[in-house]
Amino acid sequence: MAKEIGGQIKLQIQGGKASPAPPVGPALGSKGINIMAFCKEFNARTQDKMGKVLPVVITYYTDKSYDFVIKTPPAAVQLLEASKQKSGSGEPNRKKIASVTWDQVKAIAQDKMPDLNCFTIQSAMKLVAGTARSMGITVTGEFPTDL
Repeated sequence: MAKEIGGQIKLQIQGGKASPAPPVGPALGSKGINIMAFCKEFNARTQDKMGKVLPVVITYYTDKSYDFVIKTPPAAVQLLEASKQKSGSGEPNRKKIASVTWDQVKAIAQDKMPDLNCFTIQSAMKLVAGTARSMGITVTGEFPTDL
């Protein structure tokens, strides 16, 4: 018989750096989940992505067991890495901070494809380009139509 789901918790944690300190500890502790076991397992599974911000969806069950799915880094974080910026623009419609090429957008879109609700790489690229626009990052060049 299947376990009864108690709920889900969504967190963003740096890869390989989960610790019982906030936000992880209080979020898991209030649901009765073993915090240290989660931290050790998460850190072991994210050793190759050390320091990158990773969204994680934790499904916990009524018997206090859990399992979790690690998603790809947010598009905004990847765009900041590609443009070598620390943060987005405070006024994205007036003040542009950087620019990226369509090739960089395509690489980010291909990386994010499993987590996006898009069917084609073109629609994923447009979604990532929209994120870039809202951060004050311009996308240079012509949109590639031969994908």
